[in-house]
Amino acid sequence: MPDSQDTRVAVYLDFDNIVISWYDRVHGRSAYSKDRQRILDDPHDPEVAERLSRAMVDVPAIIDYASSFGTLVLTRAYADWSSPVNAEYRSQLVGRAVDLVQLFPAAAYAKNGADIRLAVDAVEDMFRLPDLTHVVIVAGDSDYVPLAQRCKRLGRYVVGVGVAGSTAKSLAAACDEFESYDSLPGVERPAAEPPRKAKAKGAAKEPAKEPAKGGARARQTPAADQGADPAARSAAPRAGTIEPDPVLDDQDQATKTLVRALRLGHDKAEADEWLHSSAVKTQMRRIDPSFREKALGYRSFSDFLKSRDDVAELSEEGHERLVRLKES
Repeated sequence: MPDSQDTRVAVYLDFDNIVISWYDRVHGRSAYSKDRQRILDDPHDPEVAERLSRAMVDVPAIIDYASSFGTLVLTRAYADWSSPVNAEYRSQLVGRAVDLVQLFPAAAYAKNGADIRLAVDAVEDMFRLPDLTHVVIVAGDSDYVPLAQRCKRLGRYVVGVGVAGSTAKSLAAACDEFESYDSLPGVERPAAEPPRKAKAKGAAKEPAKEPAKGGARARQTPAADQGADPAARSAAPRAGTIEPDPVLDDQDQATKTLVRALRLGHDKAEADEWLHSSAVKTQMRRIDPSFREKALGYRSFSDFLKSRDDVAELSEEGHERLVRLKES
């Protein structure tokens, strides 16, 4: 593999493919095709929203993994962004400088031709950008085998990322390196699918509750909502909507970035091998270009690492600074 100092990386995401594949991985084989009409009809239905939330794709984990190979020159995601499923990701994709390529379904089966458009763009980019060294293809279809082979013939190092169980073996074999999305640092593996509650045939309806004093029917209100200002309640998100993760403060975000950078470094080396602190800092800057240890109140990167001794071990011997992820 070429030296990562000189590498320039292009990332291409068949976004519909990875979202649908991960949904099926979380909820069972062909789950998305069974739920598709319900999702289109009302994505804010509480049960539908809960299933979508459990199958959310960790986009930063994919981009951070790609950045471990070198400088990201371009990142493109192909999908129908008017779809309610994909629309949930737009803000975080834009926040990571991903170019969103709009594709419109050409048939009732929502086949949007992402494979053709992605392949044409990738080949064009390789001729337009001769210094491009790595191509990362995030997909699982065997349709991408010719693209992977062409990239290799043109001298590029091809990395594939796909969901376990939904990726064609031929695609993995066509890449120089292939990584399962499930095993990327930071990705939570799906828990067992809870059984759906089936309504008994002919089950009697629940008796209506007695109305509250004053004739109005009692409203079931969460405890946190009791006594809240009506305007605040009306401004609250609808039940069942997918909420983003809480925003971390700068210190917590830096710790999270450090852990992910160390995991990426260990994935490319032996699990317990010491890593050069300069390489770890470079990877952190690739994950979060805004990272600055001085802005967090530390005189040096070594001081920053020492302050995170609960997650990282630092070894200082002479002029060499080595670090590794602390065993939990």
